Amino acid sequence: MNIILLGSPGSGKGTQAEALTKRLGVPCVSTGNMLREAIRRGAPLGASAKGYIDAGQLVPDSLIVDLIRERLKEPDCAEGFILDGFPRTLAQAEALDAIGVAIDAALSLEVPDEDIENRMAGRRSCKTCGNAYHVESKPPKTEGVCDACGGALFRREDDNPETVRARLTVYHENTEPLKGYYEGRDKLIAVPARDDIAKITARCLEALGIEA
Repeated sequence: MNIILLGSPGSGKGTQAEALTKRLGVPCVSTGNMLREAIRRGAPLGASAKGYIDAGQLVPDSLIVDLIRERLKEPDCAEGFILDGFPRTLAQAEALDAIGVAIDAALSLEVPDEDIENRMAGRRSCKTCGNAYHVESKPPKTEGVCDACGGALFRREDDNPETVRARLTVYHENTEPLKGYYEGRDKLIAVPARDDIAKITARCLEALGIEA
């Protein structure tokens, strides 16, 4: 089963991608992770992408699509995959269709903007190991201290209220139209995503016709 995860920043796409990957036994294909890995390996596509990143520019759609195409040819994607972070625009969705990638379902995690702002304001990350926490739903044992390594926790700049609102605006303008794109192809499945992680995962599986 080939799945796309849609949703605003902070809607839980990464968390649900991880849960669905374990349950379905298919890989999560994250464009961010792929770019970092391609750069680390010194792959030609990675070198090209690094040039744009170092210059503070967006990586062109053509390079991202080439990365996706090459990744989906690998053996672990033969039985399916979950796309997280791609496509982000209608142009990317059309490019995905153009290279012949068949999508079975586009799961859209639905969370109101107000909830997103509150949720992201409570996120904390460890400066040392990168472990993630939340002051309400996943607090550390000791406030401000990472359970795993004892490093200091901080709120990322991306999670500041002003930044979150700006990111939501970009999402509504550029990415939310994908819902209509996949709805028109009978692929869109809206999943309410305001509950705890396990309940949302169960809803995703039910939407895909899989027993939780």
